[in-house]
Amino acid sequence: MAIVIAAIEGELISVGGQSALIRSGAMTYEVLIPAADAPALAGVIGSNVNFVTLHYLESQGQGSSFWPRLIGFQSVSDRDFFELLTSVKGIGNRKALRALQRSFADIAAMIEQKDFAALQSLPEIGRKTAETIVVELKDKVARFTLGATNPARSTGTAKLSGAVADAVVVLMQLGESRVVAERLAERAALVVGKSAGAEAIVAAALQLKGQA
Repeated sequence: MAIVIAAIEGELISVGGQSALIRSGAMTYEVLIPAADAPALAGVIGSNVNFVTLHYLESQGQGSSFWPRLIGFQSVSDRDFFELLTSVKGIGNRKALRALQRSFADIAAMIEQKDFAALQSLPEIGRKTAETIVVELKDKVARFTLGATNPARSTGTAKLSGAVADAVVVLMQLGESRVVAERLAERAALVVGKSAGAEAIVAAALQLKGQA
């Protein structure tokens, strides 16, 4: 019977390139991560983090052998969106991870709104690929753009600032739900100032949580 790893929790040891190392018990796992998540995760090395994972086999040496790989996501919804994106012909797991330099909700909104220029601004996405993504997925991404937490953010009318968005990623990796993470990060940003970096916002958010 095949063993599938659906989630992983442990200490974040390092973040580099397209992957993170997670120490869980006596084992240390390499977890591939979307490009957008790397900067925020780099600020919480040494902390305990949680990932919903996608476990797959990656071919090596022109398919002569296969290596097990883990991809880590903030939520089941993010994993679902990733699997939908990689259902498009020509977009493999590695290519999708590099392309995901914006939030999943933002990219889903680009697809729904047929924003070809925005899609082409992403790494690995050329004109033809952008067109194929829109044709195949434009009617399948509504639930990802709404996100059920802050629809305005996904449609671009009230996006969180970069530092606040990064802080939300970190708080979710520390175990908070998206709803709680966004609320804490936004409150913390008011305390430390809009020009503060993600690490300062996270620190203030954790203080606010401790006072609740």
